[in-house]
Amino acid sequence: MNIELVSISAPVIHRQVSPVTLTDATLAERKSKLLSRMQQHRLDAVIIYADREHGANFEYFTGFIPRFEEACLVVQANGESRLLLGNENLKMASHARIVAAAVHVPFFSLPNQPMAGERPFADYFHDAGLSPDSRIGVIGWKLFTAKTLDNTALFDLPSFVVDALREFVGEQGSLVNATGILISPQEGIRTLNNANEIAHYEYGATLAGAAMFDALQAIEPGKGEREVGALLAREGQPNSVTTICATGDRFSHATLYPRDKAIQHQDKFAMTVGYKGGLSSRSGFVIERTDQLPDEQREYLDRVAKPYFRAYLTWLETIAVGLSGQAMYATIESVLPRMDYGWTLNPGHYTADEEWLASPFFEGSTAVVQSGQLFQIDIIPSVKGYAGASCEEPVAIADASLRAEISRLYPELWQRIQRRRAWLKEAINVDLREEVLPLSDTVAFLTPFLLSKRQALVKR
Repeated sequence: MNIELVSISAPVIHRQVSPVTLTDATLAERKSKLLSRMQQHRLDAVIIYADREHGANFEYFTGFIPRFEEACLVVQANGESRLLLGNENLKMASHARIVAAAVHVPFFSLPNQPMAGERPFADYFHDAGLSPDSRIGVIGWKLFTAKTLDNTALFDLPSFVVDALREFVGEQGSLVNATGILISPQEGIRTLNNANEIAHYEYGATLAGAAMFDALQAIEPGKGEREVGALLAREGQPNSVTTICATGDRFSHATLYPRDKAIQHQDKFAMTVGYKGGLSSRSGFVIERTDQLPDEQREYLDRVAKPYFRAYLTWLETIAVGLSGQAMYATIESVLPRMDYGWTLNPGHYTADEEWLASPFFEGSTAVVQSGQLFQIDIIPSVKGYAGASCEEPVAIADASLRAEISRLYPELWQRIQRRRAWLKEAINVDLREEVLPLSDTVAFLTPFLLSKRQALVKR
């Protein structure tokens, strides 16, 4: 596959896209899937923990995160549910998308708030309908995949919760890490999405792509990181990752956020923005032509950018229903060998409310790509002495049945997808399989020289 840098037409940027609310039927389907998995794993109950940073598994069933507090959702095998909530989230029980009575747990409140109702923590589990002789699945957010430890016995909840759970079950019952039933590549119910869920997540993916495109168009010497970074914020929506807008060397004074720093000619530049359903990321140089590259980066296009983009397009043209995780891993290794290009993480991963759900793409993986899955094209080269390259974007996988449902229920979304596919074919020469649905307007739009706004890498 030959990669060239040429002038192309800009992608169509969709603005003022309306968000899609998850339906009651979708929420009922989610709970039904959970109860089925619980039966398969012989679980009498699950307890799902949440805080502001790790609330997606909880939100998947309740529709909300506990914001500045902590919370737990308890679901029993018979479907009865309880919400363990702090002082300021008790009111959310009546708004939750799952029918669940509230249990007030003052320990989940902010520091120094009133502790009315304080009792031994194990008592709250009794109020939640749990029995000490139960087999309880404990769900935090992390899928442990250690090779030398028992991953079912590792828990990522706060110690005061896990200690109380152990005290509660004593020797009568048992605790097991059950996060895998939600997010593992083998069986995770959250890795599969229906038409309503794909439409729901496409809104955030579209926001990210439009924000990235506008920020790319605004890059000019003399502007500041904060000025360009402000364009990455959209419609008051929460970000799924820390927003990056960094010119030149990053992390001065350990700062992760856009700084009061002016863009200079020949700077390397990096941007990332993510919303629920998708993330867009770019890196390149603040120049117009190859001869303006810094002396030590003269071979940047041939050494990093073009090989990276070749692997990126290979990923896009390879992904298909039924493909194994090992097959994708081997494919990327063949076109972008790790020994030469320094990538160490998975070449792509699932996405959802959080940017990185889990990944089926690892050495030896037996997981297969399925209809309804959402992926981030996330390959990170690291070649010594050279700047990086990035064009991370989200896609969905949908078989004929799911595509027909999307087109019927969400015709405007379907039109956006078709426009994106057409642009990818006409401008980038990408041959997508029918089941690959670009969720962002900027999939494969990579302009490595950021002052040349329409010069992009394409397949020839």
